[in-house]
Amino acid sequence: MNTLDLDGRVAVITGGARGIGLAVAERLLESGARVALWDADRAALDAARDRLDVGDRLISATVDITAAAAVGAARDAVMQTFGRLDILVNSAGIAGPTVPTLDYGLDDWRRVIDVNLTGTFLVCKTLAPLMVERGWGRIVNIASLAGKEGTPNAPAYSASKAAVIAFTKSFGKELAATGVLANSVAPAALDTDMVRHIDPKHVQIMVSKSPLGRLGTAEECAALVAWLCSPDCSFSTGATFDLSGGRAVY
Repeated sequence: MNTLDLDGRVAVITGGARGIGLAVAERLLESGARVALWDADRAALDAARDRLDVGDRLISATVDITAAAAVGAARDAVMQTFGRLDILVNSAGIAGPTVPTLDYGLDDWRRVIDVNLTGTFLVCKTLAPLMVERGWGRIVNIASLAGKEGTPNAPAYSASKAAVIAFTKSFGKELAATGVLANSVAPAALDTDMVRHIDPKHVQIMVSKSPLGRLGTAEECAALVAWLCSPDCSFSTGATFDLSGGRAVY
């Protein structure tokens, strides 16, 4: 593991209790950052804290990222504990059901859009001013290759991740003169809990499309995210970085 110089930096990671979010937390902590893990699952957060075991450099909070009051309270707790914010990684997301669009429930559609898109928007809107005020910051939104290609039988997930990509492009341009850079990462299928709950036949189709012929790992995604969170990333904003095993064509 290569380490980056994030000594003294403070990061908030949504969806930080497992998968990509947890791998990113581990990577940033190894590079010297202090981290606030946000997740909706308290038990998973407790397990993540036990696994990371870095003392007072790590705090956690149960946060519903679709609720403005909850996000605001969690922001205030971060500032009270660490006194600053430098990095935001929006990793929280849900896949929703794997069914054709004609059979897709409206409630399921609204829930996926609410978590994946509105949650990302709300956390960015609430936390970015803290970084703008300091004149430095890094925001990384976890999108998906589904947002570029469109995954059959995952209409809400595909639409939400396409929207995250477009939102990040817009937001990155808005922040370009502030010292705060906003980028997104679009992974193909990774070997995480989310993918393990998808129909194995659907996963095999995704694997078969990869020139590398396998799932990616959360750790591979975290390596890219860590660079995007660092001062070494200085001339990219509003961009989408693929992590697709050679699958992406644009």
